[in-house]
Amino acid sequence: MHSIARTLFLSTAFVSAATAATGPVFIEAEAFSDLGGWDLDQQSMEQMGSPYLLAHGLGVPVKDAVTQVAFPAPGEYRVWVRTRDWVAPWKAPGAPGKFQLIVDGKPLATTFGTQGAEWHWQSGGKVTVGASATLALHDLTGFEGRCDAVIFSNDPTFTPPDGGKTLEAARFRWLGLSAQPEDGGSYDLVITGGGIAGTAAAVSAARNGLKVALIQDRPVLGGNGSSEVRVWPEGHTRQKPYPFVGEIVDELVPQKTTGDGNARGGAIYADQRKMDVVKAEKNITLFMEQRVIGVEKGGSSTISAVVSRNVRTAKRLRISGRFFADCTGDGTVGFMAGADFEAGKDGKMGASNLWNVLDTGNPAEVLKCECKDKDALSLAVNEGTVPMPFPRCPWAIDLSNKPFPGRKGQKGQWGSTPIRNLGEWFWESGFDRDQVTEIEYIRDLNFRAMYGAWDTLKNVDGLYPNHRLGWAAFIAGKRESRRLMGDVVLKADDFRKGTVFPDGCFPCSWHIDLHAPDPAFAKGHDGDEFISKATEGKQYSYKGPYWAPYRCLYSRNIGNLFMAGRDISVDHEALGPVRVMRTTGMMGEIVGKAASIAVRHRTTPRGVYEKHLEELKALMSKSSKKGGA
Repeated sequence: MHSIARTLFLSTAFVSAATAATGPVFIEAEAFSDLGGWDLDQQSMEQMGSPYLLAHGLGVPVKDAVTQVAFPAPGEYRVWVRTRDWVAPWKAPGAPGKFQLIVDGKPLATTFGTQGAEWHWQSGGKVTVGASATLALHDLTGFEGRCDAVIFSNDPTFTPPDGGKTLEAARFRWLGLSAQPEDGGSYDLVITGGGIAGTAAAVSAARNGLKVALIQDRPVLGGNGSSEVRVWPEGHTRQKPYPFVGEIVDELVPQKTTGDGNARGGAIYADQRKMDVVKAEKNITLFMEQRVIGVEKGGSSTISAVVSRNVRTAKRLRISGRFFADCTGDGTVGFMAGADFEAGKDGKMGASNLWNVLDTGNPAEVLKCECKDKDALSLAVNEGTVPMPFPRCPWAIDLSNKPFPGRKGQKGQWGSTPIRNLGEWFWESGFDRDQVTEIEYIRDLNFRAMYGAWDTLKNVDGLYPNHRLGWAAFIAGKRESRRLMGDVVLKADDFRKGTVFPDGCFPCSWHIDLHAPDPAFAKGHDGDEFISKATEGKQYSYKGPYWAPYRCLYSRNIGNLFMAGRDISVDHEALGPVRVMRTTGMMGEIVGKAASIAVRHRTTPRGVYEKHLEELKALMSKSSKKGGA
């Protein structure tokens, strides 16, 4: 059993100007009024205590982030910027994430993002300001510069705290945050995580009469199946003997057609389709860009509320409920509540940051491109300026004398054309790392592999003169982290042997798909492998569809906690067939139905199995379409 005390991260996200008596002028980067071309990255809030801005330009400097700041008095201020040299953990040369802080049109002399493997306050010297000033974060490279916050102080004795609890407390104090979160309401079912699993759970519960809160920390729904991550949802829905299970998933996720798949154009992942389905449900209250940062217990074995924080405004909410569903993938709510969980230390599946390339010699591709400099690119192409040079990247993984998928004669597992080998699912890392606490490292390793491969193809092999990087995910697509333990811990042998459970409730059709470093590409990358290989062969197949048990979908020691997604109660091997998104969506449908039974009969998730299993099966035998459940 693992447990931790209630955790609240007290960082914030709005521009504030404190007086000299109360502290420095402290500005969170994510609170800039105009983010320009910078992306908001919340993935490491558990370690950072705050989101940060990322200059994710794929080698093209992004548009400035800009904001206005008021000062308590005109005068001279010391300046610090919280940042890091993101390639320093590998002792790589070059500091690619360079950027400037511009104050009222004048850049400070310091170039930021050039030192330190860890997040720290890099000194920017002194600046003289009036009663207010315009600040701009000016990216110099397009190569993943990052900024957490900016501090101005006119106190000569002041030094900003470097991190940890001291910095958390200081953020709280400087920005005048209330000690108590605002009331976000009370609900029958509170769902954390707006991926396919959580979204399906919300729709299912709402259509079965429950008042539902759905909390998602990104601006879109869909998780790995969104335009931000672009993993195509797999798994067969609507299987016998319960052909209605999967109807909601089919509403949310388009059927796969020719040309669909991983790392394609953002439109095919249908973000708006998911949003429209959710917003049509009057029983769902949707909390977007809210990250759950803490839980409150109603006793040793139940949750009474979760506390969330808006990743841009820092508004904190207390959202209470009768039942909770952890659909975070990382088992975040369960972990904070003290739920039993497992998380393998070694040999886990890794995370991918998918990417693709664009042929600038093809006007149709340029027209559809999602590049941040699309206007400039389109103009260049129209003028016939087609060749696209790419700078050398000495800080990336040096692949000049190493094989990788997409290089001449090299393919990843099941790879097709050379260019379709670039950025596919097998570009994956973090096999022996913690996918929660080390996700920034894992994501950045994926970036170093991508940039190293493209540098090699363009500048060493002399290929693709008219191509450029078109898109890359900066949100990592995870496969495995924590798994919350239920009354049944499903094992891969249950699939192989066809173990029949009386509470089989969602069909599995994907093979026992586990990933490990691909030996063909691992040499010279010990501990930092970035190409994977999936299991294949008879021992990783089974007769399907296999109906997995309901008892995998609730916690065995937190009495009012459901889960759906890749954090359900399975062992490492059994995660392989259950983790694909159409399958996790059907888990969500079942959780919504089971929660409605629990509310109606004033019982627990376990009580649904023990006393009301036939009622759950009856709901599974009815249509989930709007008005049909």
